[in-house]
Amino acid sequence: MKKIVISTLAVLVACPAFAGMSPNNSSWQLWGLDPYIGLRGGLGYTNLNYKYNGHKESMTDMVWQGRAALGLEICDTVRSEVEWSIFSKAKDHADFGEAGRIDVDTKMQTLLFNTYMELGQYQVVRPFIGVGAGVAFTDVKHRGNILVGEHSDSKTRFSAMGTLGVTFDMTHFAVDLAARYNYVDINSGLHNFGGDIGIRFMF
Repeated sequence: MKKIVISTLAVLVACPAFAGMSPNNSSWQLWGLDPYIGLRGGLGYTNLNYKYNGHKESMTDMVWQGRAALGLEICDTVRSEVEWSIFSKAKDHADFGEAGRIDVDTKMQTLLFNTYMELGQYQVVRPFIGVGAGVAFTDVKHRGNILVGEHSDSKTRFSAMGTLGVTFDMTHFAVDLAARYNYVDINSGLHNFGGDIGIRFMF
């Protein structure tokens, strides 16, 4: 995961340099829409409501998250994208009654279709809101004593996202600061609250 974080930061630093290379401030369009790519990285808090042997406990951990998106600016204030996200492993443990202590590891990736709307008529700094829906690919593993053993459960489930943020528009690239909430329909519900910074490079 460290390699992913370092690579993402390197690209975030390099993108503004490439953004200024477009001659005569020109851009190209796809079916009349302006395409972009986005790279984002940040930190989040994951809460998995895990149920075992009739007991339910909250498995919580801080996780790194990286996101890559391919999107289109539909108009000056609305943009839509397909976004792939990867989260570092979340680890926690709890006592589940007679089963004793159980360690739970959660791995997750998401593939979402997101739509954002920017608010206000400001030229450079604009707040935005966004919603998204798609699927999450999860792998939840628990380990316990000899009687409990080890078990891994991989599932593809529905996921939804909501976000609030602010964008700094620099014509050929934009810097986005966002607070995000992700919900995944696994076990008794997985919730991820996070924040990230990203760059969108407009073609």
